[in-house]
Parts: sequence; structure tokens; C-alpha cells
Amino acid sequence: MPRPLAIPMPKKLQRKLPVPKQAAAAPVPKAGASSGGGRLSLGRSRVTPRVLAEFTSQLAVLLNAGIPITKSLRILEGQLKPGPMKRVAGSLVEDVEGGTALSEAMQKHELVFDPLYTNMVRAGEAGGVQEEILNRLSGFLVQAEAIKGRVKGALAYPAAILVVASGVLLLVFAFVIPRFKQVFETMGRGNMHWTTQLVTDTGEHLKVWWWVYLLSVVLLFLLHRVLLQKVAGYRSFMHRLALRLPLFGPLVHKSLVARFARTFGTLIQSGVPHLDALEILQASTANVHMKGAVGMVQSSIREGAGFAVPMGESHMFDDIVVNMVDVGEQTGELDRMLTKIADRYELEVDRTVDTTFKVIEPILLVVMAVAVGFIVFALFMPLLQMMQQISRR
Repeated sequence: MPRPLAIPMPKKLQRKLPVPKQAAAAPVPKAGASSGGGRLSLGRSRVTPRVLAEFTSQLAVLLNAGIPITKSLRILEGQLKPGPMKRVAGSLVEDVEGGTALSEAMQKHELVFDPLYTNMVRAGEAGGVQEEILNRLSGFLVQAEAIKGRVKGALAYPAAILVVASGVLLLVFAFVIPRFKQVFETMGRGNMHWTTQLVTDTGEHLKVWWWVYLLSVVLLFLLHRVLLQKVAGYRSFMHRLALRLPLFGPLVHKSLVARFARTFGTLIQSGVPHLDALEILQASTANVHMKGAVGMVQSSIREGAGFAVPMGESHMFDDIVVNMVDVGEQTGELDRMLTKIADRYELEVDRTVDTTFKVIEPILLVVMAVAVGFIVFALFMPLLQMMQQISRR
């Protein structure tokens, strides 16, 4: 017996049922623009995912307790600390008390509540299960933030090693080498070992031209950002390169598949039709190759075909994912299969993060040890030569 659905909507028909559109909604403002009554639409860069997840979870708890939506929003606004989320909550209270649907009020702050968020809230309003949808949203946001946190935590140690190594090398070239150079000059430059000559010349070069290298790094970074935004070919190349990099490529790929499965499954569970869910996925996917794969699936569904064939042809999903999605579609339990895929790949992401950075850490340590060892050898080589000359006399 198939398990009961939280929202009474047959899964086989979902791909044809339209999501209610807010045609009469006020135009969505851009970041920094005012929205209805002079209120500011604040970007996600100022409202962190953690704050948004806490807001969503607390709103779900209040609704589960039977408190009306307007009073729940008033309570949350009152307990929030002064800041962007408090102002957004105040805007939501005014709109909802004025008769606006919560999803429509949230849509006015599109950089805080993205299309995934607002469409799930709208589906909850249509199905009368708003608190359940908010619980799912909270779990989704918390899980996504947890994955980001694990990756950032794993990056912390290698980043610290690089910073310390760079600082040590800068201090050596700025303070140590000039002092040794004065000693070497008294000994005569012709007697210098080639390693000493290389290190002193490098130090002198960096002392004069360090600003050129710093400026070049900044300009290259800015050029990369501009090309990534403006040039489709460059963006496609860089996104493909990210998928093929040693060590990091598998991590990026598994993260993309896990996000696809988790987001798609959450949208379907919330009652969002398949085509609309895929459209939301395509809009929220950063990698152009995953975006293209979602577009292929969307075109296939629009033509009345299935999920499995375009997913396989996109080369973004392995055979296990394709077959699990195919089985889920045939049995009417696509959301459950997508949840299983997401759980599996999120576990794989955790393992890949651990493995990748366990390999990177010793590599960085060896590189740093070799660089520092070479400099120390180069600086002390003339002293050793001088001691040998003295001992011969």
C-alpha cells in the first residue's frame, strides 16, 4: 500500500497541475530598492541562512501550536534582534495583516526568500499544511548550512597552513635575507652557492616589485569574476574544470547531485508540480552543466516523456541515481527516492570532504617544509663554506 501523502495531490498528475501564480502581486524590487510603502528589500547577504532557518523553524512551531499567522509573525518580530530580519518580519506583518498571502508578502523580498522558499510556502497555503511545509523548509535550510559548515571547517586547517607559510616566507625575505646579504657581500658574491644566489636575487626582486605581483593577483581575480558573469564560454569552461579537478572534482559533483535530489524531493513533497519544481531548480542552480541537465529533464517532462533518459544523457547523474529516479517515477514515490538519493550523496560528500582534506594537509606540510628547508640551506651554505675554508687554514 503506498504511503499517504501530506498533501492530497496525485503524483502522476503533478506535472500537469499549475501552481497558483501571483499575477496581481506588486513588482518584486531589486536589492536596495523599496517595496510597497518604502520598505527595503534586504538581500540574503545580510540575512544569513542560519537566521532564516531559525525564523522558519520558530514560525512553524507557533503555527503548530494553533497561533494565527499574523500573531505568530508579531511574536517573531518582537523577539528578533534589531537588524535586517526584524525589518523583514515587520514588513511581512504589515502585508499579512492587510490581507496579503504570506507567500506573496515574502515574494517582495526575493533576495531573502528565494523562489524555492516562496513556492513551497505557496504550496503549503494551497494545501492547508503551512506548518508542515515550514518544518520541511527549516530542515532543508539547516541541512544545506550544515554541509557548507563542514566544507568550511575542513578548509580552515589548510588555509591556516597557507597563511602561516606565506607569512613566514614574507618575514624571511623582508628581514632575514637582507641581514644575511650584508654578511655575504663581505665574503664576495663570486663565492656564493647557486642556491644562495637564487634566494638573495629573489629577495631583492620581491623587495622592488612586490606590488606588481599583488596588483596582478587582484586584477586577475577581478577579471575572472567579470568573465565568469559576462562570458558564457568562459563560465562553461570553468564549471567543467571544477567538475574535473583532481580531489575537488568529485566533491563538487556529489554536492551538485545531493542538492538537486534534496531540493527536487522537498519541492515535490510540498506539492509543487514537477515542471514548476524543475524550473525553480534550474533558476537556483549555479553550475551551468547541472542547469543544462535540469533543462533537458524539464523538456522531456513537458513532452510527456520520463525522467530517466534525459538524466542519463546529461552525464551529470550516475546509473544508480537514474535507476532510482526511474523506479520512483514508476511507483509514484519519486519524492521518497529523491530523499534516499540526497541522503546517500550527502553522506558521500561528508566522506569525500574528510578524505580530500586528509590528503591535502600532508601535501601542504611537505611543500612548506621543502620551501623553508631550501631557504635555510641557501642562507647557511656560505657560512658552511667559510667554516670549511677556515678549517683548512
